[in-house]
Amino acid sequence: MDILQIVILGIIASILYIILKQINASFAFVLILITGIIIFMSIINQIGVIFQLIQTLGQKANVQGLYLETILKIIGISYIAELGASLTKEAGLGAVAKNIELAGKIFILLLAVPIITAVIEAILSFLPTT
Repeated sequence: MDILQIVILGIIASILYIILKQINASFAFVLILITGIIIFMSIINQIGVIFQLIQTLGQKANVQGLYLETILKIIGISYIAELGASLTKEAGLGAVAKNIELAGKIFILLLAVPIITAVIEAILSFLPTT
């Protein structure tokens, strides 16, 4: 599915959502949820290509696999948290959406600790010891 098809699907789903929201709000939400899943499933192959490209570039640059894996996990967490927060906001659950966003940020921070530690150690190795 290319970008034009995704945009058309999104526009049609949005129009149907506006119409159905007045008639049956729960069915309208299910429509948006299914649309999001369809769009996500249609781009999953492109995400795999991007991950392979990042891994190839990391290998060429002699970046440790742990760091690349961590960066890819951080990217994945950010997209998943954003999707979950958007869906819950659309359902009228703003507080739950904020908690999903907070959880995503905490998980990202936890994954980033080894990278931050390595950067600080690299900086300290350049400083003269007294």
